Amino acid sequence: MSYLLSATCAVPAVGAVVTAALPAGTGEARRRTTKAVALAVSVATLGLAAAVAASFEPGGARYQLTESYSWIRSFGIDFALGADGIGTALVLLTAVLVPLVMLAGWHDADPAAAEGSFESKRRTQGFFALILAVEAMVLVSFLATDVFVFYVFFEAMLIPMYFLIGGFGDRAGGPDAARQRSYAAVKFLLYNLLGGLVMLAAVIGLYVVAADQGQATFGLPALTDAISSGKLVIDPTAQRALFLGFFFAFAVKAPMWPLHTWLPNAMGESTAGTAVLITAVVDKVGTFAMLRFCLGLFPDASKTFAPAILVLSLIGIVYGALVAIGQKDIKRLVAYASISHFGFIIMGIFAMTSQGQSGATLYMVNHGISTAAWMLVAGFLISRRGSRLIADYGGVQKVAPVLAGTFLIGGLATLSLPGLAPFVSEFLVLVGTFTRYPVIGVIATFGIVLAALYALMLYQRTMTGPVKESVTGMPDLKARELAVVAPLVALTLLLGVYPQPLTRMVNPAVDDTLSQVHRTDPAPVHPVAANGGEQK
Repeated sequence: MSYLLSATCAVPAVGAVVTAALPAGTGEARRRTTKAVALAVSVATLGLAAAVAASFEPGGARYQLTESYSWIRSFGIDFALGADGIGTALVLLTAVLVPLVMLAGWHDADPAAAEGSFESKRRTQGFFALILAVEAMVLVSFLATDVFVFYVFFEAMLIPMYFLIGGFGDRAGGPDAARQRSYAAVKFLLYNLLGGLVMLAAVIGLYVVAADQGQATFGLPALTDAISSGKLVIDPTAQRALFLGFFFAFAVKAPMWPLHTWLPNAMGESTAGTAVLITAVVDKVGTFAMLRFCLGLFPDASKTFAPAILVLSLIGIVYGALVAIGQKDIKRLVAYASISHFGFIIMGIFAMTSQGQSGATLYMVNHGISTAAWMLVAGFLISRRGSRLIADYGGVQKVAPVLAGTFLIGGLATLSLPGLAPFVSEFLVLVGTFTRYPVIGVIATFGIVLAALYALMLYQRTMTGPVKESVTGMPDLKARELAVVAPLVALTLLLGVYPQPLTRMVNPAVDDTLSQVHRTDPAPVHPVAANGGEQK
């Protein structure tokens, strides 16, 4: 048995404990030591994640590098891990983003206010330990092949995220910033706890139904195999209720319209790095779980609810983009843009075509990379001016051309410009949706037009025109900031022209998922004859 997966999850968990236990103090030397230790742990995790990807064989079994350790034997609960193509791609995304988030937030926990204020009491150890704790829990969620284990870590990641939002919020907030941070953190926690409680009831219900038919286990492969083979038959009414219990929790986490309202508050009041953790890492657990658990465990219910979910996704696409256009706050604009993008991801999943689900999986990765680039550069901009308001900027490209250029690349990637990574995934989602639901596919393309509006309008208002007095003398990106942005820009360009490494990894898992729901791609409207001509 390989121990690579457990090591990948354990290193950031142990690193979080070690970082939190480092000697406290306000000296710069101690803060540098804490940061260096945390960064080293995240880089080591990246190395292990790369080893997982290198060891994964796309043509092999669905779950590879599997590990299983008995946990609660009386209920058939094992700490079981396994890597499939979809989970491996998201493990890589997480491992790449966390060290960049740390570098971007290098000074986010440094005291920057008068002695005795809230800001002066921030602990560097706590900030970086919480980031590592989130990473560990997210990695377990992407690799867990036991439903109960997944649920535990799906919920547990809320705790460090709550403290990152409420305890280490954005310093560019107004005089009411502390109250707004608290509100955003509590709203994030309550929404996701409600979703988790509903899911817990569904997890228990699934176990009871399975145990009644001699399948007393939480093991995902065993349950999906039993369902596919007919050994485990879930009554249609019960299956729909269980599906909704799981889906509700995942839709809150995603976040999907109309359960999205916690996201703009959480991202707006967080540091840029924490906002990236929320939308590029933690929220992906929700869409990933829709693919792995909703479709695998409840295939018939998934098909029953697919049209309704597609309509909600379509509303989310258009709504998120329209609201983003009207935003005055840079971070809230990115948040609403992400809501629109998550609509595309969920639409691709429930179109239930190979193109749609491959595109949705690529979208998870590409959205994580492009939004991280856009948000982190926005964070660098905000930290220089001390304001999140779009109206406080203008002419930045004349005083900080590199910052403006990287901000433009992030915006162009967000609107899915051809040649950049999100274009491939968005194209696949739209094609995959159109082949089965042409009306929804056509309307969804309107979201691309709206994305161009909010992305280009943001750039025009902040970066072009006369130089505002408030940005005169604004410094350009520094070496540390360039080290954060350069890998994200490189990945955006590379995956835009050569997505094959990702598609080769995820396609077998997508095909397996479609076979579980007994779906095949729709036949072409105009079949092509063997000689290359169109059949009559």
